[in-house]
Amino acid sequence: MTSLYDIVKILSRDAAGLGVIKINLSKREFASKFQLWWPKYKHFSLLSLYGLCQLWFMYCEKNIRPRYFMYSIIDSYIPFIKVFVIPYLFWFAYMALGLIYLGIVSKKDYYRLCVFMFGGMCVCYTIYMLFPNAQNLRPIITDDDILSRIIRHIYATDTNTNVAPSIHVYNSIAVHVALVNCPEFNKEGKFWKYASFVSMVLISLSTVFIKQHSIKDGIWAAALAFVFYIFIYHLPKWLSTKHFTIPWAKEATMD
Repeated sequence: MTSLYDIVKILSRDAAGLGVIKINLSKREFASKFQLWWPKYKHFSLLSLYGLCQLWFMYCEKNIRPRYFMYSIIDSYIPFIKVFVIPYLFWFAYMALGLIYLGIVSKKDYYRLCVFMFGGMCVCYTIYMLFPNAQNLRPIITDDDILSRIIRHIYATDTNTNVAPSIHVYNSIAVHVALVNCPEFNKEGKFWKYASFVSMVLISLSTVFIKQHSIKDGIWAAALAFVFYIFIYHLPKWLSTKHFTIPWAKEATMD
């Protein structure tokens, strides 16, 4: 069993071996170390897809004009709570930690998460283009505390367009589902399962409490996540009875 502590040790050891931590290697020594390191971690190159997804999102932000505005009467009863910007920002770390953990302990579950996450993001961006949407829920923030300044910065850099489905909600669900379906993660103990669940819930709630999304955006994201969950975790089992195989359903050994 690979514990969380073991993962930190592995990353520290390999980073030191590559010269990331101790940068006193010659180019030849670095190349030699890299040749040993690359076969073990080359699957992390899939994360470059996130950069491509971001380019697609930037295109949507700059070129798509919304025609539909997301709103539910429930939104009017949801208060603005600025402290929720903390779990909103934690989303980035939650995604990264989930991907790194699974990439080290289980390639199979890492590939599943990549399909879940990047496949769903592509569907979201397609929806943004076919169903251009936005929201008008953001309040005028006059306070000058650190949390208020952070939220104003988010509002300034992330427009109120392309909101349904919510990528924050969708990817949070994807990471949690991938973790709890990983046998190695389940061996870590109930604390980490609860921690992941709480993280997913708080991140999802943060999207409506800081008025980045309508509750409809989260519902759409949850519905899309459910479709991908069936596609990734249940369809392969059904197809296996029909003598079909799906790449991410195969066992992948750690080199």
